[in-house]
Amino acid sequence: MILRLFAVAATAFLMVGCQTVDTTQAGAVGVERHQRMAVSAEDMNAGAQKAYSQMMAEAKAKGVLNNNPAHVERVRAVAKRLIPQTAAFRKDAPAWKWEVNVIGVPEMNAWAMPGGKMAVYSGLIDKLKATDDELAAVMGHEMAHVLREHGRERASQQMAQGLGLAIFGAVTGMGDVGMNVAQMAMDVTLTLPNSRTHETEADRIGVELAARGGYDPRAAVTLWEKMQKGAGGEPPKFLSTHPSHEDRIKDLRTYAARVMPLYEKTAKR
Repeated sequence: MILRLFAVAATAFLMVGCQTVDTTQAGAVGVERHQRMAVSAEDMNAGAQKAYSQMMAEAKAKGVLNNNPAHVERVRAVAKRLIPQTAAFRKDAPAWKWEVNVIGVPEMNAWAMPGGKMAVYSGLIDKLKATDDELAAVMGHEMAHVLREHGRERASQQMAQGLGLAIFGAVTGMGDVGMNVAQMAMDVTLTLPNSRTHETEADRIGVELAARGGYDPRAAVTLWEKMQKGAGGEPPKFLSTHPSHEDRIKDLRTYAARVMPLYEKTAKR
């Protein structure tokens, strides 16, 4: 009886508390998938802003925030060219309060939080000797996660699970589950791995953003190959282990070829 009540309550939440949204336009790569959201974009972005500010403050206190001017200049120059291209997927995105900083640590990592708060780690640049085209591949991938609101989608899934536990606790007398959106924004960005679907969407949108920004989309393939060698067969934290190496390379080649006309058109200007 208790499990039945739990199932009914959880189902009711999913039906009433979630909304189906289309976060982005399909673009040339044709990414189209309806998403179910239980967390508002406003709450998610506010939580991400709080978490990002805390992390940047900690990095500054340790003396590793933007401590290499050359790296900062390169990363921000790439961002400046990519951000206007986000309009191909979301008309409102170029006007977001995008921010990108470089964390001076040897780790090969990069990430973006909801709302466009980004970080690139110097280890990614130094260890891989990343070209600007390859940096655009990394940053385009991370920006794609933000455009598709993958963090908000995963937070919504976590909320549904949390509410389910809270309902179960209420009917069994075992307590409830609290929620902190800032912590959740940090978790979905830095801790919880992206799904196969999210990674594939970010790969495809990322190569299109790079191509539209005048960066060779084929660099996504060379970057992935360099990362595999540089990380001893294990991809950096910013990339999930799914899809598999072979599938990912094949997909990146296919979609890089699809957006080459966009790159060639931009390169001729």
